[in-house]
Amino acid sequence: MEWLTAPFEVAFVQRALWAGILVSAICALAGTWVVLRGMAFLGDAMSHGLLPGVAVAALLGGNLLVGAVVSAAVMTAGVTALGRTPRLSQDTGIGLLFVGMLSLGVIIVSRSQSFAVDLTGFLFGDVLAVRGTDLLLLGGALLLALAVSVLGHRAFLALAFDARKARTLGLRPRLAHAVLLGLLALAIVASFHIVGTLLVLGLLIAPPAAALPWARGVRGVMLLAAVLGAAATFGGLLLSWHLSTAAGATVSVLAVSLFFLSHLASGIRHRRRAHRVDLPERTAAFTPHAPTPRPNES
Repeated sequence: MEWLTAPFEVAFVQRALWAGILVSAICALAGTWVVLRGMAFLGDAMSHGLLPGVAVAALLGGNLLVGAVVSAAVMTAGVTALGRTPRLSQDTGIGLLFVGMLSLGVIIVSRSQSFAVDLTGFLFGDVLAVRGTDLLLLGGALLLALAVSVLGHRAFLALAFDARKARTLGLRPRLAHAVLLGLLALAIVASFHIVGTLLVLGLLIAPPAAALPWARGVRGVMLLAAVLGAAATFGGLLLSWHLSTAAGATVSVLAVSLFFLSHLASGIRHRRRAHRVDLPERTAAFTPHAPTPRPNES
């Protein structure tokens, strides 16, 4: 029992656990729509597209969060604008923005003689260095994400299944898509400087994808994804403490492992159900039928 509880008696590990739980909840709200709409590439692009703003803010001695917000706003506006171009697919536009923003960030970093921007910290973060103020920031971001999710749920749901029907219902799919991009940007910006883009992506995609085969309805996916993300955070911090591995990367690996285990278990369950359905039919096919009685001949 001490093996399970000893790491969480340390204050900075406790803060890391709470940060992971809050990030899991935020990412569950945004990540469910990312998985349902097949927007994983967009999440990757937006997370790495924060680099130019973060680099400029670091070089100027400013707030990294402000730089990330500016980059996220540019990415959101760019994706929204390119998505309205009829001759350009959305994936192409996202890919161009991804490469352009990431390249610009690397150029800015390379021009710095002191290399003030720590790319390793940007990618992997340092969940064990979470402060009390960071937890307050994440708490506020969670409340905002929850408000956006509740108010936009009907529009997001219609947009996920049929954009034309959403337009017919008067739900303004373009505005809903822009708000959804804002929700995604909120999840990434609020979390990246604490846990890095790697952990944000891991908790943004893996838990909702793992919850999808088991939950009924979108709200069920969100709730189960938050629980799975919190479990991955607890297990990842526990393993990193005892195995002396990187905490953020361990949490991400565990989250992805839960996804594979979930789909493996789902496949086994599906095959068993199919076998149970087929078994009575096969039994009936091989059961000899009693001969049909012939009418008495007079």
